[in-house]
Amino acid sequence: MTTHTQTEITAELVRELLRDQHPDLADRPVSLGARGWDNQLWRLGDDLAVRLPWATEGADALLLKEHAWLPGLAPRLPLPVPVPQRLGEPSDAFPRPWTVTTWVPGAPADRAPATRPVEAAEALGTFLTALHQPAPADAPVGAYGRGGPLAALAEGFARQLASAVERGLVTEPDGVRAVWEDAVAAPDWAGPALWLHGDLHPANILTEDGTFCGVIDFGDLCAGDPACDLAAAWVLLPDGAADRFRAAYRPAADPAALRRARGWAVLQALCGILVGDAGVHGRHGGKATWGPPAQAALRRLTAPAS
Repeated sequence: MTTHTQTEITAELVRELLRDQHPDLADRPVSLGARGWDNQLWRLGDDLAVRLPWATEGADALLLKEHAWLPGLAPRLPLPVPVPQRLGEPSDAFPRPWTVTTWVPGAPADRAPATRPVEAAEALGTFLTALHQPAPADAPVGAYGRGGPLAALAEGFARQLASAVERGLVTEPDGVRAVWEDAVAAPDWAGPALWLHGDLHPANILTEDGTFCGVIDFGDLCAGDPACDLAAAWVLLPDGAADRFRAAYRPAADPAALRRARGWAVLQALCGILVGDAGVHGRHGGKATWGPPAQAALRRLTAPAS
């Protein structure tokens, strides 16, 4: 369920919240950075940002999860991430929690895709190597089955594929089904639950000069099967980068993990295609920049020897 906050978020509101709870930051310049899926992002000077939930009832919990876990993970990650610095409490002015984080410069990859395959593959591979470490027993469980067995998502896959075919967004569904069925048939992950980003789609990766320069939106941070994140090799990288990515990621992903990753990539591609459909109105549709990278991912996944 989506529910835009009843409070209009403006620069003056952000300043008011800061004056009330973090007055040492209140004199910094405030400007709108982005209106994302769950949160609005307001720049705070040159190096900070204020994140405020503005939709989806669950956005509050996602912010609090980032605030709890990301500061401990960030120091080992080789790409910049938005590290929480302060927590804002719900108040009469704004009845939801909010955070102050570091600002990560760069352009979202749905608008500025990576174009340097070697550099991008190495950046992604080393980032996931650093992130994919055993998580503690109390680490968050992935929402929507992220990090779990693919077979549990079969109904969702079938529904998304049928919708994409009905709208004419996927014209060769047999190839898509073949990738999915092979992924579901692969052995399940038998290792420890590893830390996962959980939502590595192009709008959550930043680029500069043709390669990746930052990773944002850790609201779906969770623990589980690394194949969920390895899907990014097909979803984010330009053509010709897969081998370099596999070489950069350590320990090397086994064939079963790569098969499962292709299934996760198909799910992400179908979601991106549907969200990017200009014929779908509302917050969950019509994000035109999501369509082209999703179509490119689906093409890579269904190409021979992909």
